[in-house]
Amino acid sequence: MTSNLYVKHARVWVPDQAEVWRPAELLRDYTPGDTSLLLRLDDGTELEQKLSKEKKEPLLPPLRNPDILVGENDLTALSYLHEPAVLHNLRVRFVESKTIYTYCGIVLVAINPYESLPIYGSDIINAYSGQNTGDMDPHIFAVAEEAYRQMAQDEKNQSIIVSGESGAGKTVSAKYAMRYFATVSGSCSDANIEDRVLASSPIMEAIGNAKTTRNDNSSRFGKYIAIGFNRKHHIIGANMRTYLLEKSRVVFQAKEERNYHIFYQLCASSHWPEFKELKLGRADDFHFTNQGKNPSIAGVDDETDMASTRRAFTMMGIDEGQQMALFRVLAAVLHLGNVEVKQLRADNSSVCPDDVSLQAFCALMGVPVTEMAQWLCHRKLKMATETYNKPVPKEQALNGRDALAKHIYARLFDWIVARINTALKAVGKEHSFIGVLDIYGFETFEVNSFEQFCINYANEKLQQQFNLHVFKLEQEEYMKEDIPWILIDFHDNQPCISLIEAKMGILDLLDEECRMPKGSDESWAQKLYSSHEKSSSHFLKPRMSNSAFIVLHFADKVEYQCEGFLEKNKDTVNQEQISLLRSAECGLLLELLQEEECVPAQTRLKTPQSSTRKSVGLQFRNSLHLLMDSLSATAAHYVRCIKPNDHKAAFTLDPVRAMQQLRACGVLETIRISAAGFPSRWTYQEFLTRYRVLMTQADMLPDRNLTCKKVLPRLLQDEGKYQFGKSKIFFRAGQVAYLEKLRSDRLRAACVRIQKTIRCWLARRKYIALRKAAITIQRHTRGLLARRLVLSLRRSRAALVIQKYQRMWAARRMYQRQREGALLLQRLYRAYAARQEYQRRLHERKVCVLQRWVKGWRARVWYRRVRAAVVLLQSCVRRMLARRELKRLRVEARSVEHFRKLNVGMENKIMQLQRKIDEQHKDNRLLEERLSVMGASHTAEQERLIGQLERLKGVEEESRNQSERLVFLGAELASSRQEVERCCQEQQEQQQKAQAEREAWEQRVAELNKQNVLLKSEKEELNKLILEQQEKTEEQQRAHEENTERLQSDLNEERCRYQNLLSEHHELEERHSDLKKQQSLTKASHQRSEFFSSQTDVSEGGVSAGGCGARERKVVELERDKHTLQNELDSREEQLLTSKAKDEEELRKTLLAELDQEALKRQELESANRKLKRELSEIREALSKSSESHTAAPGSLAYQVVLEQLSSANEELELRKEEVLILRSQLCAPESQKSKETDGASGNSSRSPTFDLHELNEDGELWMAYQGLKDTNRLLLSQLQSETKMRSTLTEEVAALRSALQGATEEQARQQELLKDTLRLPQDARVPTSLQHEINRLTTHNLELMERTERQQGELRLLRRQLKAYTRRAGDTEVLAQGSLEVMAMSSLPRRERDCSGMLVCRTEDQGKLLKNLITDLRPRGVAVSMMPGLPAYILFMCLRHADHSNDDQRATTLLNATIHTIKTLIKRKGEDFETVSFWLANTTCFLQCLQQYSGEEVYSRHNTPQQNEHCLKNFDLANYRKVLCNLAIRIYQQLIRCMEDTLQPLIVPGMLEQDSIQGVLGVKATGMRKRTCSVTEEGGGLSFDSIVRQLSSFHTTLLQHGTPFFLLGLISKQLFRSIAATTLNSLLLRKDMCSWSKGLQIRYNVCQLEDWLQEKGLMNCGAREMLEPLIQAAQLLQMKKKTKEEAEAIASMCTALSAVQIVKILNLYTPVNEFEERVSSSFMKTIEECLKPRKESSQLLMDTKTLFPVTFPFSPSSVSLDTIQIPSSLNLAFLSRV
Repeated sequence: MTSNLYVKHARVWVPDQAEVWRPAELLRDYTPGDTSLLLRLDDGTELEQKLSKEKKEPLLPPLRNPDILVGENDLTALSYLHEPAVLHNLRVRFVESKTIYTYCGIVLVAINPYESLPIYGSDIINAYSGQNTGDMDPHIFAVAEEAYRQMAQDEKNQSIIVSGESGAGKTVSAKYAMRYFATVSGSCSDANIEDRVLASSPIMEAIGNAKTTRNDNSSRFGKYIAIGFNRKHHIIGANMRTYLLEKSRVVFQAKEERNYHIFYQLCASSHWPEFKELKLGRADDFHFTNQGKNPSIAGVDDETDMASTRRAFTMMGIDEGQQMALFRVLAAVLHLGNVEVKQLRADNSSVCPDDVSLQAFCALMGVPVTEMAQWLCHRKLKMATETYNKPVPKEQALNGRDALAKHIYARLFDWIVARINTALKAVGKEHSFIGVLDIYGFETFEVNSFEQFCINYANEKLQQQFNLHVFKLEQEEYMKEDIPWILIDFHDNQPCISLIEAKMGILDLLDEECRMPKGSDESWAQKLYSSHEKSSSHFLKPRMSNSAFIVLHFADKVEYQCEGFLEKNKDTVNQEQISLLRSAECGLLLELLQEEECVPAQTRLKTPQSSTRKSVGLQFRNSLHLLMDSLSATAAHYVRCIKPNDHKAAFTLDPVRAMQQLRACGVLETIRISAAGFPSRWTYQEFLTRYRVLMTQADMLPDRNLTCKKVLPRLLQDEGKYQFGKSKIFFRAGQVAYLEKLRSDRLRAACVRIQKTIRCWLARRKYIALRKAAITIQRHTRGLLARRLVLSLRRSRAALVIQKYQRMWAARRMYQRQREGALLLQRLYRAYAARQEYQRRLHERKVCVLQRWVKGWRARVWYRRVRAAVVLLQSCVRRMLARRELKRLRVEARSVEHFRKLNVGMENKIMQLQRKIDEQHKDNRLLEERLSVMGASHTAEQERLIGQLERLKGVEEESRNQSERLVFLGAELASSRQEVERCCQEQQEQQQKAQAEREAWEQRVAELNKQNVLLKSEKEELNKLILEQQEKTEEQQRAHEENTERLQSDLNEERCRYQNLLSEHHELEERHSDLKKQQSLTKASHQRSEFFSSQTDVSEGGVSAGGCGARERKVVELERDKHTLQNELDSREEQLLTSKAKDEEELRKTLLAELDQEALKRQELESANRKLKRELSEIREALSKSSESHTAAPGSLAYQVVLEQLSSANEELELRKEEVLILRSQLCAPESQKSKETDGASGNSSRSPTFDLHELNEDGELWMAYQGLKDTNRLLLSQLQSETKMRSTLTEEVAALRSALQGATEEQARQQELLKDTLRLPQDARVPTSLQHEINRLTTHNLELMERTERQQGELRLLRRQLKAYTRRAGDTEVLAQGSLEVMAMSSLPRRERDCSGMLVCRTEDQGKLLKNLITDLRPRGVAVSMMPGLPAYILFMCLRHADHSNDDQRATTLLNATIHTIKTLIKRKGEDFETVSFWLANTTCFLQCLQQYSGEEVYSRHNTPQQNEHCLKNFDLANYRKVLCNLAIRIYQQLIRCMEDTLQPLIVPGMLEQDSIQGVLGVKATGMRKRTCSVTEEGGGLSFDSIVRQLSSFHTTLLQHGTPFFLLGLISKQLFRSIAATTLNSLLLRKDMCSWSKGLQIRYNVCQLEDWLQEKGLMNCGAREMLEPLIQAAQLLQMKKKTKEEAEAIASMCTALSAVQIVKILNLYTPVNEFEERVSSSFMKTIEECLKPRKESSQLLMDTKTLFPVTFPFSPSSVSLDTIQIPSSLNLAFLSRV
């Protein structure tokens, strides 16, 4: 199946010289037998790669993992495990995602970013604390948490092994691991061991770290710090072991390197007064510090580091004297390096005793100069019988000097480590420990010496231990899951280790050569060649050298130079120099040299004693064996640090260097071991969830294990590629990638089908829309065309109609003319014709009459003759026929048929006859109609002719009238011409007069324009002054608002500080009481115990007493700080109120001044306006009179123009004057103070205009008017000044009247509305509604009267209190004279007088029983539901009222103190019980509200009913106790929030992030060896989002049952929702697997559910919804597009609740769950960073989950009356009696 994956478009890796591996793509399928592959690289280059063969099988290039698996947290989650996959995954995470940590199985790979990252704060530590390793992103804190948790759970010691080459970040990683332990575990006592453990780091960095070419803070030694813990897992101590300090660095540094930091810190601080005696200077002045030619480090201040080092020394118990002695030794080492050795002869040298450096060295060490000078150039040789001194050459003398310096520094280093171990010594019995090993990684340089050999030897041992550990874990995993164990072949480096440490090995031969009298490096090299060149495959001899050898290490092949091996292994020093130093005056030096032979066990591991001095190699080997034994006895955790590049460039990965280190640190070996077995491991649930898409409905079984076992053989035909375990499925390498390919193909096919359907739907929808649009366009187009056609037709028809009517008119006119002529002719002709016709017809008629009578006579004659003949003939014929017929009828008459036929014939004849009759009738009717029509036409014609005749008569009469009128008009025209001539003459005269008047008015208008210009200029000046004043006022207003906001923010901060200090104070009080109890128990146990010595008792007792004393002092200080903060808070509130009152007073004064000035100016304006209006009216009257006269008619137009100009000028002038006066009145307010200081004349002159009013007009009328106005104003001003005193009272009255008027207006409007509503009702419902409204109005009025009465009573009480205070002051002298007994008898509480009722009597001896039954033994569950909310508070207050009524201050004080103490004790004892804390928060708040409501103060009592006011306290003022109760309520509230957050915290992350609330949306990916605890919610179990909602509802229900005020419900909801948002967002920021599109959808769904919950509970306006805004924006950020610059700008503008660091972090963590999602490109990340640059925000990554909002308790009056409260018998309070 492997060869089947090499198909076209398959992605592979090919080797590359520069990038190690490059991605490529197959261009054709691979078939077995092919000798090459055709590839295309990522840059488009095509190449043909030849295939090499191994064991007759072609070596195909490694396949690339699917993009969905790239960038995983764990390298073992990759399907294809090989070098290129590991390198590419690290590159993607480090370069693109800016992630420095990656898991590789059990190893944490840490890449040095060379940049400070905000991922190590205390918030990150708290986020990782208690979390499973697989649940969070890779981090050093996750490894530390895993070690800490395993130590606590498994009771087994742990070790964290941090390794890597120089510059990889080992020291920093180890430091952060120790910081995590110190923060999470804490200390069990006041010894602050965790702080000391952290303080050891700067000391060890100063004396053991140095700058190298690869690292600015390289550790030049190895250390193993074992941090001890007790049974409670608190740090009780630590122990440090060091390995192989690089002593040669003290005397030699390569170029661009430095000595140990402590020397440069001393030189940078040489100007300090205490360092003057050290005679130090710049680092360039000393030989031991200037060899690197670069004594400084960029970004490092050695002087500041020196101060940090001294503070760390002090914390470690090294006092100032010891520190100065230590610095003296270090300074002496520097001076020793500057001692010059002169060459005298070839074998002789000398040191001048006058050498300044030598004298400084001897002075600091306290040794003789001459002896030291001698032994620096001589050495003592002991013979059998004598001893003599031998001079040494210069080179040996310099080597001896350097050896002495190295020796002193090494002893000092061991002494400091010993003192650190003493300071970190465990204060009790150590139960377990966690060791942190910070040791050098594999090193190879151009020249490798003894140090590199030891370092690589240690790494060989560590790698062997690591391989065995990984192999063991793999074996345990397979055995646990019942997987058949297959022996995995892994690289065993035991032959290489044996080559180094076995008998006759490299170290053994080195020690043997060191024992030889004339041993040398060359002879030792020859022995190595002869012993191992042929016998060991890991040893090689260089071809071109006889003084070097090559060792094949597990990581690389290293060539070592033999020069210096013997000298470094011997580590010899001149004993005469040591003997001389042992006689030195420096006490520290003596201590160092005395410890040389017997080093404490804490600093150097004990070895079997021998008579000879051990070599360095032997010591290192023994200590390494002990280290391996220690690591083997612990559970190891591995951190491999990688140096990304040699240029220290931030987030830049050099593939070649990274691959070298991955091979050297064993990461690739881990990958190879994992890949040899089954590297991919999925739980059955994860596999089912991920690959459910590859299954059918028939494959699904009730048991998911059986389902997986049924489906997997169908997907993977080769059974050897997977194994089924108990809880997991194990896959070979590459199988997950194949399954991902199948899943991707299935999803792609489904997506194609969905896309096809959706595209079809979209296309059809688009087509329908286009068709609809086309139809609409066509409809509108056709409508337009039709309208145009109709318009054209209408126009054509109209034209035709017009033409028709015009033609008709023309034709009619022509016709009428023709018709008239024709009619006339016709009339004449017809008259003639008619007469002729009449004559003819008359003649014809007469002829016809004659003919008729003649023809009639002839016809009658003829008729008679014919008729007679015919009748005769007919009678004969008929007779004959009748006879015949008679005969026939007689024959036929006898038959019926004959009659029937006869009848038929008769019927037909009848019908025919009827038809003929009808036709004749119809003809008759037609003839009658025609006759009538002809008669009508003759009648109409006759009438028309008559009318025409009459019309002609009228026309003739009209023509006679017109002729008469024409004569009259001629006479009138002549008279009109004479009148026109007279009017023209008058018009000329009027024009001349109008011209003169026009010139006069133009002159007047010009003068007014000049005055207008002057007024405009004055207006502009006043506008400028007003603008300046407005700007000043706005600035003052802004300053005032800023000051108010600042004071408000300061007040909130002070409240937060005060509440935090209050909580700390309560915690310290509890701790103090616990320590007192513990102290008493400890003292008792000490008295009974006989197993401890007296010294131990004394020391422990001293520590406890000292600790208690310190705590008591701290409690007192905190109490003092609390009172100080309270006073400061009160003063700030008073200051804020005072400033507000002052501002209001100043504003009121300013408004009054403006009102006065406006009234004055208004009068001036009115007088000026009246005068101008009077003049204007006179002018208008004159003009109107002239215009009304008949003589003015010709000039009326000019007059109107002048009048318009004059009126416009006057109006503009009036406007200007009004503006000037208004501006003056506005300016009078700031100048009112100045006007008071000046006299009246100056004040009048200041108000006068700045221009000369004499120039306004020539006649001086305005000036005189102005002077008159000034006199009038003076008089008015004197009158206004007399009335100013009355204005304030009048203003108040007016305000009262206005308010009353406004209230009446509102009442009237309300009554009108009620009346309208009543009128809308039916007739029968109007009367009850009106009565109800009237009752409500009267009730409101009564309540207002009652409030007014209560207000007056409050004022009366205040006056009585003041009178009583004055009386008390007056009687103080007499009271003091009566003696101390009477003074003590006085009540310590301020008293008031008032009647009381509604109380409970509780005797002093029953108070304990009351508090026990009411507080201590009361169970909130069940009781709170059955009784009234706040009942305990009301009962306590009723008992307090009786004490107040009885004037028993002792009983009241005792009851209050006991109540507060009992509640505190209960909260301390049951602080984890939510119901108890909630119940007593509600009751404490209720008790506080009772003390406020019934205090009798007006601010509270005005909300009471008269009956409640009768229950106010009578004698005592409990204001101080209200503050104490407020503090107690704050404490209970904080405890309630902690309790609720502790309950809710485990539900948040599983419910909000991990649970799949939207089924089918989320996808599960492989997680590697470190499985998530809640990666997939198990069926029927696990925590879900519903758990959060249920818990919130439970909280809300309980709080409501207990009677918690609504403002507290809102604040609690706001706090809880902030905790939910902060916890969810913090987990999202630390989990790469949660940053995906589908996860954003789930978060938004869950947030909507939370909003629905708030809506349901009525808490939408409490601010809780705003707390979810960061989470909402994070979800939107995950779902937004992330490609273009516009989208980046949209993200920057939308995500305002997220900081820039959080936005960048989420985008870096964004991980596609499916192949269809795209990663965030690096170019988009640069764009978003540019968009976020302008933001100025904190660099903190996580939200603070411990923040508490400040809580206040505003007064909310209760409507409960104390008389109505009933005490249930279940409370067992029968001993209380009601008053």
